[in-house]
Amino acid sequence: MSNKTISSALISVFSKDGLEPIVKKLNDLGVTIYSTGGTEKFIKDLGINVVPVEDVTSYPSILGGRVKTLHPKVFGGILNRQNHEGDVSELKEFEIPQIDLVIVDLYPFEKTVASGASNQDIIEKIDIGGISLIRAAAKNYADVTCVSSVDDYSEFLDLLNSKNGETSEDDRKRFAAKAFNVSSHYDSAIFNYFNKNHEIASLKVSETNGKVLRYGENPHQKGFFFGDFDAMFTKLHGKDLSYNNLLDVDAAVNLIFEFKGEAPTFAILKHNNACGFAQRSSVYQAYVDALAGDPVSAFGGILISNTEIDAATAEEIHKLFCEVVIAPSFSDDALAILKGKKNRILLILNDVELPKTTVRTCLNGALVQERDAKTDCPEDLKSVTKTTPTLAQIEDLIFASKICKHTKSNTIVLVKGKQLCASGTGQTSRVDALNQAIHKAQSFNFDLKGAVMASDAFFPFPDCVEIADNAGIVSVIQPGGSIKDELSINYCDANDVSMVFTGTRHFKH
Repeated sequence: MSNKTISSALISVFSKDGLEPIVKKLNDLGVTIYSTGGTEKFIKDLGINVVPVEDVTSYPSILGGRVKTLHPKVFGGILNRQNHEGDVSELKEFEIPQIDLVIVDLYPFEKTVASGASNQDIIEKIDIGGISLIRAAAKNYADVTCVSSVDDYSEFLDLLNSKNGETSEDDRKRFAAKAFNVSSHYDSAIFNYFNKNHEIASLKVSETNGKVLRYGENPHQKGFFFGDFDAMFTKLHGKDLSYNNLLDVDAAVNLIFEFKGEAPTFAILKHNNACGFAQRSSVYQAYVDALAGDPVSAFGGILISNTEIDAATAEEIHKLFCEVVIAPSFSDDALAILKGKKNRILLILNDVELPKTTVRTCLNGALVQERDAKTDCPEDLKSVTKTTPTLAQIEDLIFASKICKHTKSNTIVLVKGKQLCASGTGQTSRVDALNQAIHKAQSFNFDLKGAVMASDAFFPFPDCVEIADNAGIVSVIQPGGSIKDELSINYCDANDVSMVFTGTRHFKH
């Protein structure tokens, strides 16, 4: 492994944060510094000598700064092989300075897109010179060190201080890997901007915020999370989230977003499905009634509210062993109570937008689809029976439909008075799902007389509406679309059951 001493550096960065101590250390080490534009001025203002890139290239910055470093004398200095006789000879012949270190960051393309800037402003933030310098320096890691991100300044400064400007091949290769991570992510972000409507059937997924989890779904599996968790949540308390915690939290967030801005709503989830759910005039009562839906399954569950959790609610929650509690905020007293168990994870859900597409592995590839952004509403409902649902029943039907959309198929959801009585989840038969839901509701002493039923897909036979009717259910919401819809409609008409079609199926596999 060959060690190299840094004797020259090219520095050209968009963000100057954290650059000053590096520049000062390089100056202390006698390193010749080349720079351009705003970075050149920054270095001069520190009282440190800097050679303008224009003095090397004999060419000014042109096209409004679009072309500054794109020149053979710059790239020759970076890409030359220092142990190659021909390269060394050409550097002398063409008076090209050798460059041992490149410190470059990229225009903030993703931040510009996220800011809602105009298309022209976004296009101007597609870096050309910077990305080229990074690729060149990283390719030639045998001789050149490439620092490609502000995030790496601290590590590089430690390296300078500990080794006095000397780098090993392992050091340079590590920074090269970081550089190609930066460049590939950058190009993926640009492609995805141009391909936002997926006209090109190509998948580019790049996440640079990776976290190693304790393990995966089971202890013998490795697990990782890639994403900006801190953008979604503010973690207030508790242990690290596990792979399974994250899956449940994802399900909880997707479900509660259906009730954003509504009356206090509380959900309890287990294995990605709601086992308790209620909407009330207070968050306290919403929690109490959600827990009543299935106090057995709630043990070790994920709790989420669409409104602030107060002290009275926290006192009740504290009696339950639960893994995670999520809310847009917690009162100070509630927080003090819930922190009483050291491992309980407390998260504030920030006001963020979820991705518009979902991605999951499948066979030797991936399946990508648009997020199911359709939420059934009263205007979507088509009454298909002689009996029409009352206004209160319509509210329950919509409530049940929202829960049904986020429950594993095949599913049936039973609701009464904006409280989840029970659901049948992930069954191979819709009849089995209904029977499971009825049995579960009755086991927790729910009176299903006057309840409503939601199904995530149509009924091919009238058996489900018959079973539901016999259990006391008075109204049904389903997408419709079966060639035998009339069989279910006829049964409802003969037995004074109202039924509405939404026209939208909500499978969740």
